[in-house]
Amino acid sequence: MKTSRCAALAVAALACCAPVAHAQSTEPSIPTGTLTATPVIVQPGTKPNLKWAITYPSIVQDYTDIEGGNTVNPTEDLYVDIRILGAGVTVASGNSYTFVPTRAEFSYDGGTYNEIFYGTNTNVQPSKIVKTQLVQKNKRLRFGGKYKYNNAWGPYFNSQSGTQNVRTLVNGDVPPSNVPQYNAPSLESFLKPYLDSNGRVKIGPMDVIVFMELTHYDNQMSDPGYDLQDMVILCTFRTK
Repeated sequence: MKTSRCAALAVAALACCAPVAHAQSTEPSIPTGTLTATPVIVQPGTKPNLKWAITYPSIVQDYTDIEGGNTVNPTEDLYVDIRILGAGVTVASGNSYTFVPTRAEFSYDGGTYNEIFYGTNTNVQPSKIVKTQLVQKNKRLRFGGKYKYNNAWGPYFNSQSGTQNVRTLVNGDVPPSNVPQYNAPSLESFLKPYLDSNGRVKIGPMDVIVFMELTHYDNQMSDPGYDLQDMVILCTFRTK
């Protein structure tokens, strides 16, 4: 269900000419601050009192715990905006490939996994928020997905499947080795803006990124098709 390397190279060449959509800036925030002096006007022979005030940027680790590598547990009440970055399940045919429909699901506080996206990669709008949720302290967020081919659903995986098919990371994390490197021909173009040239996750400081593998089980990790690019979700948290 994954495209061949030749097909990926052919489509990548076409993608170079297409416009690129970004969900948001992936540049990390930096500290900001102020410096005040008292008195403002200093007389000869006197020294002013200087006072610094530094505000450090919020990071998602201050507000959530990542449990088991696949579940987000808020440590205080937050809002989360969820976006779909890409859906990479394909069927190869000769030197081309076709994306097949893929479904992304979201579960909150142990509830039912509900659909937040269904379609192919051509339907993905990375800047579009597909769901906004008020999440309360210790009420966990989980994710799932599956694909459809020849009118039949493929395997279903979620954060509670007991597999490594759903992975959740934050800015600066090193992705699992199954995720292709920044310059690898097999890296999907939609994922490239969210990895840096050193192979680390490059997202906002209050973001969490979710990688899913939907066409292979985790006992097939040595298979090149196990690349964790079948569904990629971005969660941006905001303090209440």
